[in-house]
Amino acid sequence: MNENRTSSPPAKRNPVTVERTSDRELVVTRTFNAPARLVFDAWTKPELFRRWWVPQSMDMTLHSLEMNARTGGSYRLDFGDGMVFFDTYLEVTPHSRIVWTNDEGGQDSSVTTVTFEESDGTTLLTMTEVYPSTEALDEAGTGAADATHETFGQLDDLLTQLLA
Repeated sequence: MNENRTSSPPAKRNPVTVERTSDRELVVTRTFNAPARLVFDAWTKPELFRRWWVPQSMDMTLHSLEMNARTGGSYRLDFGDGMVFFDTYLEVTPHSRIVWTNDEGGQDSSVTTVTFEESDGTTLLTMTEVYPSTEALDEAGTGAADATHETFGQLDDLLTQLLA
């Protein structure tokens, strides 16, 4: 065990940027101090995803998680009490891009695209959410995007553990 590593202060977190880029689009960006392969795995492997996705401050429990992260595959997150999120992966390109729909049984669905760009061992993650209408984005607000500050911090913690 490296004595210096355990006694040093935690690394400073990289900032999260949340920007409404149009009347239907929200873009979140964040750099992670880990290779794209590892960040991508945290988004596509259920055993890793469940360790960081739910903001701890929200006091929510992910009761079940089904994830088949491949083009044409599906996902389902069940938080109980009828709070279920599910839909389809439109594109999964290992280590660089994931695109999925967020239908949850409604008629209008948003589309989320996450890209992973690696440079010198760090990964720039860009998450773009495109909503079917201005009203849909207004209704969604920035709550989920705002929660990424916490969940991306949790992802940082997981990546640090995986790199150790």
